[in-house]
Amino acid sequence: MSGQQVNTGKRRILSGVQPSGEAHLGNYLGAFRQWVDLQDTYDCLFCIVDQHAITGQYDPALLPQRIFDMAVSLLAVGLDPDRCSIFVQSEVQEHTELAWLFNAVTPVGELERMTQYKDKSSRLESIPAGLLNYPILQAADILIYRAQAVPVGEDQLQHLELTREIARKWNAQYGELFPEPQAIVGGTGRIMGLDGEAKMSKSLGNTVGILAEPEEVWSQVRTAVTDPQRIRKDDPGRPEVCNVYSLHEFFTDSSDLPDIAEQCRTAQRGCVDCKKILAENVAHEFEPFRDRAAHYRDRPEEVMEVLATGARQATVLAQETMAEVRRKMGMDWRKALT
Repeated sequence: MSGQQVNTGKRRILSGVQPSGEAHLGNYLGAFRQWVDLQDTYDCLFCIVDQHAITGQYDPALLPQRIFDMAVSLLAVGLDPDRCSIFVQSEVQEHTELAWLFNAVTPVGELERMTQYKDKSSRLESIPAGLLNYPILQAADILIYRAQAVPVGEDQLQHLELTREIARKWNAQYGELFPEPQAIVGGTGRIMGLDGEAKMSKSLGNTVGILAEPEEVWSQVRTAVTDPQRIRKDDPGRPEVCNVYSLHEFFTDSSDLPDIAEQCRTAQRGCVDCKKILAENVAHEFEPFRDRAAHYRDRPEEVMEVLATGARQATVLAQETMAEVRRKMGMDWRKALT
């Protein structure tokens, strides 16, 4: 693999994921499955956003392993270093440089109205500035590569709109440079956790690791909440409100779904049996991920090289953008005076 990013002529996209260790079911359905599909139609950059991770509570001693484990997960699900760039955010220093410069055009009021900021800050006595400025760094992540599109979940649309506004404000003040990236919204919608109460999250224990063995998949899926009105096995169910059935729609062959729904409605199949079918299908889909992960875990140097190559490729693009940013903002003063 070369360290030089080749201009493919395709539209460019950028997306990132927090270094939370091994990825889980929510990551896969909400982002990774879509990323894999996008590799052939876009010029793709995917980063592990460790600088975003430090805006919340975290253990510095665990961060390196979590970065590595997330990289293994990305490779395991099918991201191909020959078709995309995979890298760690902090290894491309231009992200934070551009974020600081974007502070010059970003209104504080726009940051304070971000839903995620209001939600997270409401639970804190002392609010770190990084939490407020999180969307500015996110905008820099995207615009440093002049990405034209961003695959996002519905919960990130507000942040992407702020990115578009930052691009507009900067372009108006300093001259055209940044595109206003469009959202690529996946068709999965909000992925509820197995508890049926909150978004899938490893910290809440309401999901399944994508590298889990079949026994572990079953131990998690068996706890999943189903139709709350179905108390006994012979009660009729409502698949349209059942969280387990909603997951069947992602993992079960479409030709089998009508039968599962009908047997649920007529109480011919109990919830436990329905969960067993789901667990088997999830474990089957994750099988090649486990195999690829085993390969990369046995070859950590290969993972390191993938990330190093990705960082070199990303840096080429980022440096090109920053050269234009500095020139337009009057910071390339030596050249301007000669």
